[in-house]
Amino acid sequence: MKPGYKQTEVGVIPEDWEIEAIGDVFDISGGLSASREQLSAKGHCYLHYGDIHKSTKNFIDVNVEFLDIPKLDVPLSRVSSKALLDDGDVVFVDASEDDEGTSKHIVVVNAEKIPYISGLHTIVAKSKTSSFDNRYKRYCFQTSDLRRQFYFYAVGTKVSGISKTNIKKVVIPRPPLPEQRAIAGMLSDVDALIGALDRLIAKKRDLKQAAMQQLLTGRTRLPGFSGEWEVIRVGDIFHVTRGQVLAMTKTTKECIGEYIYPVYSSQTKDYGLAGYYKDYLFENCITWTTDGANAGDVKLRSEKFYCTNVCGVLESENGYSNLCVTAILNSVSKKYVSYVGNPKLMNNVVADIRIKIPRHIEEQTAIAAVLSDMDAELTALEARRDKTRALKQGMMQELLTGETRLI
Repeated sequence: MKPGYKQTEVGVIPEDWEIEAIGDVFDISGGLSASREQLSAKGHCYLHYGDIHKSTKNFIDVNVEFLDIPKLDVPLSRVSSKALLDDGDVVFVDASEDDEGTSKHIVVVNAEKIPYISGLHTIVAKSKTSSFDNRYKRYCFQTSDLRRQFYFYAVGTKVSGISKTNIKKVVIPRPPLPEQRAIAGMLSDVDALIGALDRLIAKKRDLKQAAMQQLLTGRTRLPGFSGEWEVIRVGDIFHVTRGQVLAMTKTTKECIGEYIYPVYSSQTKDYGLAGYYKDYLFENCITWTTDGANAGDVKLRSEKFYCTNVCGVLESENGYSNLCVTAILNSVSKKYVSYVGNPKLMNNVVADIRIKIPRHIEEQTAIAAVLSDMDAELTALEARRDKTRALKQGMMQELLTGETRLI
């Protein structure tokens, strides 16, 4: 053990940190139950546990987000003061369909004391003391040790839940307040960077969507190109087929050392298979998902690949730009999906789709290049955001356990 550290029930922490049970420093209570159907745009702000599960943030600012928060039309006289959320309150969910969601929570920012009702399947933690900084609360329940404690106390099979009694037993390390504020400040800076990247990615996606609407319809032409576009039937220029039901006769591990290609099912790479499925091997084709929630998603596959029976395939050597056709099809394909029962986009429907496309391969290629550059920029930004998120997770684990101390 390093000098200046001590062993505790939550692991090794700095000697000047304390250990607190949630029940010792927070008053724990439940919310006011109301169904999603009872919520509207009228009444007082209401926090449904489903909104905590869906949130990508660790706090909610009632003043800033007031218009977006669901409302419950109920007199405040019917609401317990324990269910009214104040600035700095922590709200946990008491039910989740998976273990990961068991410890899901948000911290309330409500300096203006706007009536905000904690609702169905929520547990409200109100500070008894000022020993925890409000911004620090956004992060301190997110360490792996804290999540393990929540998993330990959770009960249930299909739905995992934690009770108010058990949540009080969860113990948490508490640094001195100045260190809490320093840790929260650093992690907030990283959150701000992630938020800025999210907004930039959203802006770039909107720009790409606008460019597609202009370039793929011919409303805007790239410099140097003119002339009419043609309307073609997909089945007239592509051989329309689909993948096969592929049974694994060997595991991926057993296939190591043999020639392996990726297998796509519903546009997701699933596993590798040995090269003895040569009859089903494709290369440089356009694929689309035929069944399920992703029906109509279109992708270009330039490598050699296999695909299952929920993956349609367009094969062609006709001089058209597959990348341009992929972009055009992706912009219209969802309109042709049948939503009677399980969503479907079958081969005969795709074959009969008519698309408008430039007559000359040079213009098709130029359009595809513009869209590819935009895709590459988006991919790079998303990779940077994901790397920053991973960095934040590592920082939290080190800072919130005291493994790394801020000067």
